[in-house]
Amino acid sequence: MNFDFSDDQKQLRDQARKFLAEKCPPKAVRTVLDGKAAYDKELWKGLAEMGFLGVAIPEEFGGAGAGHLELCVIAEEMGRALAPVPFSSTVYLAAEALLIAGSDAQKRKWLPKIASGEAIGTLALFEGTGNPSPKAIKLSADGGMLNGTKKPVADGAIADFAVVAARNGSGGRESDISLFLIDMKGGGVEVKELTNLDPTRGQAEVSFKNCKAEPLGPSGEGWSILSQVLDRAAVLTAFEQVGGADRVLEMGRDYALDRIAFGRPIGSFQAVKHILADMYVSATLARSNCYYGAWALSTNAGELPEAAAAARISATQAFQHCAKNNIQVHGGMGFTWEFDCHMYYRRANAVALGLGSLSYWEDALIDRMRKKNAA
Repeated sequence: MNFDFSDDQKQLRDQARKFLAEKCPPKAVRTVLDGKAAYDKELWKGLAEMGFLGVAIPEEFGGAGAGHLELCVIAEEMGRALAPVPFSSTVYLAAEALLIAGSDAQKRKWLPKIASGEAIGTLALFEGTGNPSPKAIKLSADGGMLNGTKKPVADGAIADFAVVAARNGSGGRESDISLFLIDMKGGGVEVKELTNLDPTRGQAEVSFKNCKAEPLGPSGEGWSILSQVLDRAAVLTAFEQVGGADRVLEMGRDYALDRIAFGRPIGSFQAVKHILADMYVSATLARSNCYYGAWALSTNAGELPEAAAAARISATQAFQHCAKNNIQVHGGMGFTWEFDCHMYYRRANAVALGLGSLSYWEDALIDRMRKKNAA
């Protein structure tokens, strides 16, 4: 397969990079990291004005109607900048769930608000530790009411609405799972903020007590819809991770060229060269898998499940590897609060668990390849 982004898409990437360099410098990220704000509201407003929030939302629902390839290049730049906004929870998860399974009325209610920055959305899937699975979902849906607890919920404390996975029956079957739309500002919802490794990506515990729920998609097809949402989000998140990996590689390279030891730049020492070379190989391998995922996502290819898992695995490994070794290249300074290395290290490890662990996606890739070969 020979794939690359078009000149227009590359121009969009350059535009996004320039915008984020101006509106999202490290100082803005640190404001959220230090707890002075839940997220960068001005940046969120600016992303909406640039059309980035609705780039993959059809024009009939208030978006730009560009497509997922355009969203991929924007995601990469969001990862480079460590943008402290609820972009992934709203755009990759909530908006994609609505696009896949929402009724026309649901789409017309929420998608224009996402595109304009008026609404923040999220996906409430996890219920404590463990990876996504039908058996792990215990929250009950009975008579149009939800009861139970979800945690961690990405950006749950600031979300206006949530897509919630709930159980209709008492078994552990996929057919027992359905999806529901919840107004997070309505009755029966209690939200508690959680502390986490990366405060620029907020998490919350959300409890539902006789909470009125609006079905999203057909009853009993929740797990099938979730699988599609997670695959799409895996590709988009992988681009964020590759963007972050590339940025820390640049940070390490620049520091190695500037830092003088024994009268020479430390980048001239073989040990440092090897670290940077390994970072480059890891990031480049991840990028090739992400491009495969972007192609599969944009064409809705039957290979998307395998491509999404491969992109997720390689990008997770690359971002964690590069973020860790960037600290090593910086030496003792890399461990200080004043340098930005720790911000990328936090994000690399937080994002690694956001859609299920690395082992979850490795098992998923093996299972999907096995089924494909048996067919």
